[in-house]
This record gives sequence, C-alpha cells and structure tokens, in this order.
Amino acid sequence: MGVLGVTSRRFNTFFHIKHRISRPTSCDYVQNRGLSSNYSKDGSILPVLIVGAGPVGLVLSVLLTKLGIKCAVVERSIAFSKHPQAHFINNRSMEVFRKLDGLAEEIQRSQPPVELWRKFIYCTSLTGSVIGSVNHMQTQDFDQIVSPVSVAHFSQYKLNALLIKQLEAIGFTIHGHEGLNHRHLPEREILMGHNCISVEPADSFINVTTSFVKEGKHIENKFPCRFLVGADGAGSTVRNLVGIEMRGEKDIQKLVSVHFLSKELGQYLMYEKPGMLFFIFNPGAIGVLVAHDLKQGEFILQMPFYPPQQKFEDFTSETCKRLIFKLVGRELADINVVDIKPWVMHAEVAEKYLACENRIILAGDAAHRFPPAGGFGMNTGIQDAHNLAWKLAAIIKGIAPMSILPTYEMERRPIALFNTDLSIQNFQAAMAVPAALGLDPATANSVHQVINNTVGSILPSTIQKTLLDGIFSLGRAQLSDFVLNENNPLGSSRLAKVRRIFEEGKSLQLQFPAEDLGFRYREGALVPEIDSEGAPIRPEPPTGRRREYIPSADPGSRLPHMNVKILSEVKKEVIISTLDLISGDKVEFLLIIAPIDSSYRLAHVVLKVANELNILVKVCVMWPNGLVNGHARTKTSLAPWENYVDVVEVRQPSNSSSWWDICKMTHRGAILVRPDDHIAWRVKSAVVGDIRFEMKKVFSAILGL
Repeated sequence: MGVLGVTSRRFNTFFHIKHRISRPTSCDYVQNRGLSSNYSKDGSILPVLIVGAGPVGLVLSVLLTKLGIKCAVVERSIAFSKHPQAHFINNRSMEVFRKLDGLAEEIQRSQPPVELWRKFIYCTSLTGSVIGSVNHMQTQDFDQIVSPVSVAHFSQYKLNALLIKQLEAIGFTIHGHEGLNHRHLPEREILMGHNCISVEPADSFINVTTSFVKEGKHIENKFPCRFLVGADGAGSTVRNLVGIEMRGEKDIQKLVSVHFLSKELGQYLMYEKPGMLFFIFNPGAIGVLVAHDLKQGEFILQMPFYPPQQKFEDFTSETCKRLIFKLVGRELADINVVDIKPWVMHAEVAEKYLACENRIILAGDAAHRFPPAGGFGMNTGIQDAHNLAWKLAAIIKGIAPMSILPTYEMERRPIALFNTDLSIQNFQAAMAVPAALGLDPATANSVHQVINNTVGSILPSTIQKTLLDGIFSLGRAQLSDFVLNENNPLGSSRLAKVRRIFEEGKSLQLQFPAEDLGFRYREGALVPEIDSEGAPIRPEPPTGRRREYIPSADPGSRLPHMNVKILSEVKKEVIISTLDLISGDKVEFLLIIAPIDSSYRLAHVVLKVANELNILVKVCVMWPNGLVNGHARTKTSLAPWENYVDVVEVRQPSNSSSWWDICKMTHRGAILVRPDDHIAWRVKSAVVGDIRFEMKKVFSAILGL
C-alpha cells in the first residue's frame, strides 16, 4: 500500500554507460530436455544470475537454492535501502513464506499487533476530528479456514533483512562494491554496488557485464550465466537493455514520499486513533500517512507533486516538517525527517517477460508497475518468483525442456494485467472520498494540465507556481471548519456522501481474498478445462471491491487449504495444511487420491510413468475424517513404491465439509499439484481408457515434453 520503490532515480546513472545491446537479441540455443550436462563441463558458468536484491530477487534466490540450483545476485545499490516502501503482505505471499524455514512465523512475531493497523482513518488532522474510518480486517481473516496463515503488515526493508538472514544461513556471502578477487562469480554471492551495463548472448549462455566504482574508477566484471533474471525494479536496467517495452498508463500521478520518525506521534496515534493509513484533508495541506510502525514511530507521508511549477528541490527537510505539522495539527518535538524521494505512479505491464531465446527473464516490478492501492506490486512479484523457481529448476535438473519457460509468461502476465486493472479501480476508489469532499483529484490534474498547456510557455515559473498554489489553496478552503460541518448544508451533504461511500464498501480496500488466493492460471504448465461449448473458461473481471475467496480445485488454481493429520506408525500426531504436502526442497508433484481401488490403480500407474520420465511424484491418500488405520492398505496397494503419505481430514467446527466437498469433486477423482501449489490436472471421476497413455499425455502437456 505504501511506496513500492522510487525507481525513477534508482537507475538514472545508467544511461550514460555504453549499451552493448540496444534492441532485442536472438540467441541460438540448443532446445534439449535440460541443461544439467552442460554444467559439469564448465563450472564457471553460473546457472542463474539475478539482477536486483529487492524482495523478489532475494525470494527467488532462496527458492532456487532450496531446490538445489546454484545462483547469485548483483545489486546496483551499495547498501540495502532503509526506506520502508511496500508493507502489506497478502495471504498468498505469506503462504510462500511458510515454506522458507519459518519466515512467515518470524514476520508474524515481528509485525505490529493487528489492532494497530486494521483501520484506514479519514480525518481533518491527526489530532483533529475524524471524518470516518474503515476496518479492513474481518473475523474470517484470522480463523485459518481458507489459508493456514493471515496477512501481515511489515515494512519491505525489514522483510529484506529477514531474507538476507535466511540467505546467510544457507551459505550466501554479501560482498561490497569493491568487487571480487576472481574472474567468475561463484554461487551464493550477493554483489552490492554492481550495475548491470550490458548483456551479450553467446552460444549457450549469456555474458553479463557489471560495473562498480573503486577509488573513483569504473571497473567492469563479466559474468557468464545460463539464465539471467531481471528483478531490478520498475526502472529495470535488464528490461531496457533487451528492449522490452512497457504497455499501459504512464504518469498517473507524481508524488513526494517523506520518510520520518516520531515516537511522540506514534504513541499518540497508538492510544487515540490506531490505523495503517491516514487520509488527511485540511485547508493547510493534504496527504496520506502510512503508519509503518506506531510503536517505533516510523511513517511515510505521501503528497501529490505538480512539476514543473513545484520543484522537488523545494521539498526540503524543513518544508516537509512544516507540512507534517499542518497534517498532524500541532508541532512534534522529536520529528526526524530521514529521507525525501519523488516517485511516479504508473499502471503498466511489460509487453513480454522473456527475451534472448527465453534465457533472459523479467520478474517483479521489472515486469509490472501498479498503483500502490491494494499492495499488489511486491506480492505479485513474490508470486512471480514462486512460479519461476520450479520451472528453472526443472530445466536445469533435466526434468523439463526449455519449452516450459514460455508458460511463465503465459501464466504470470495475465495475472499482472488483471492486477493492474484491480489496482486502478482501487486507486479510483481512493479518490472517491476527496471528490465527495469537493476536492476531485481529476480536477486538480486538469487545472495543472491547463496551466502547462496555456500559460506555461508564457509566464515566468514563479508566477506559474503562485497561480497553481493559489488555485489549490482555494480548493482546500472547502475543507475549512466553516464549510465541513453538519450545520452547513453543503458540508453536511458532503459528509453524508462520504459516509455512504464507507457503508457501501466503495472506498479504498486493503484485502482482496478472491484475487489474492483465488487467482487462476488459464493456460500454461497445466491441462486446462473447457466449458460445455469447448471454449476456455474466462475469469470474472475485477470489481474493485472485496470479494471472499471460494476454494476451487480447477486446473490452474492454488490447491485449497485444509488441515490434515499425518497417519504414521509414530503415535505423535502431526497436523499440517494440505499446502505443506508440497515440498519446497525438490521439484516434486503431488497426486491426491481417496483410499479406493480405482484411485490406487491410478496412483500406481502415475508413479511408474513419472519414474520413466525422470519426474518426482508423491502420492497423498486422503482418508475421511474419523478413519485412522489405513497404512497397511496403502502400503500394499502402492508397493513397491514408497513415496506416499496417508493423511486424514481435520474438520473445523465452523466448516464441516469434507476435502472432496471443498474441491467440488467426488472421492473418485484425483488432483495433481505442481511444485508451486497450483493444480496442474484433475479428474473428477476415474480415468477412462488407457491410464498409462493418458498420464503420459498429462505430463507431456504440463512439462512440454
């Protein structure tokens, strides 16, 4: 929900460096099953090089390393940013973090208590009257019926620190901008202060050249890699080098982001008006305050910015303090302005995610730039990494051919386009409240555009600024106590309109469970289902309002969550989520069946076919609630195969549905789940015909064999 990255400045020093590729390149590539044989011949070629050490690049590094894939990271900045940036982690991202050695649990322990961030508050000042508030957390958000974990409010720089801690625990080393003392980049390295300046295709790899500054001199390193992942933010150098264009709406709004600390303000809000976002409207100033941590007193203030009449240089520390005091309603004795950054809001998606025979790949903000409304930016990027990791691992390990990589774009780009539309709708909902108060942001932008297009080329800049400030001051006068009160007919009418917006759920929303958990891949590494007329089933368009998640076992959907108890010879009971049945440490599929003869026969064939194709599959036998003695039958039915687990449903009082009811299937069906928790194939009843032939077709369709 906060600033997702000040990308306009991040790469501004890049373009004076010589580009060695100015357009998309064509790379000759051997389209073999996998690449594992190549790595033994030349250990100096890194399997995966990631550009960008933000959350997406770091998460991808952890995922790949857990899957046994060698990788390294280069980052342009010489140090990790302390700017809070993104802060809302949705359900699906938290589910991914549960697989990263307790990361989700550590986030939940470290985040502020939910009572301090569940509300959005609309007010005339932080110490003044409240226009209204919206509670964005509902009871079902914590009951763990649809997900084993809840959403979180945790600043991006704190998330980065936890990811670095995890990477260091698995052997990663962070090097400063002084560079390496050897020619090749070894695995498990994070190079800080290294700017990617060129990418050059070779016969079977990519040469990546980076530049760092040492004693005032630019020094270059060249690193060969099989795959290059650009996770380097909205101003992606990798994307620019290979000539991939962004498509969508540019320059929706220019803003200034002020990072400041004040424990005095944090303590006041913690006890008087706790919330995550504060929308402040008064005659002196307008802004949105993001409370990253009330206890620590850490905040980000977002304010609209209208150049060229307003210059970024005018937003000095003292100017920002005065604006903050106006928005607070009084001065703060302990205020400390840490950082001030400009940024531009866009709603764009890359025209493609892959280049250079699919060996250069975009992920995260490098592939999509959203308005921050709804917190989709970082979360979509984390899920990009989760989708990509197992596919890269499958290629490198020789499980799948290169032809599986286009499914990354086929699956993730439509999600980005959908989330772009949803972000725009949510941003427009955010503008509904100021518009109801008589401050339509569209009008402000139109006034600014008129000034630029008319008198902008005639009047001196100082007069233009005075004119713009005067018009905006007149607009803000509508927020005075004289106008905005119940005794003034105009003010009363406007306040009533705002209340209706809140009551009807038409203001800015925080959570979108149907989209966060229910997004579905319609085509890609899966066997899609079609409707009765033979056409692919299309998603419902976004509404911009909160919709509850309805579990689904349709191909492309994330596997529904249900608590299950592992049946074993050991008496100790272990209760896990169905999502925990999918391994995070190997490229392994999961086949879920019921304990019936036809399904055991199917599982036996699946295990045999998978073994022939060098594919790992684990069978999960789902026993109905109350049955706990199925070990012997499964062992006998699946012999000689031993890669299986027996589990029994654990039904909750608030939801007595069986597993197969939740999946809207009969117990005669079966579900095949990919390594990223998404369903690759399902059959609603027993497989008809030659099971071996059908399962070979299924795996071929999924992996592109």
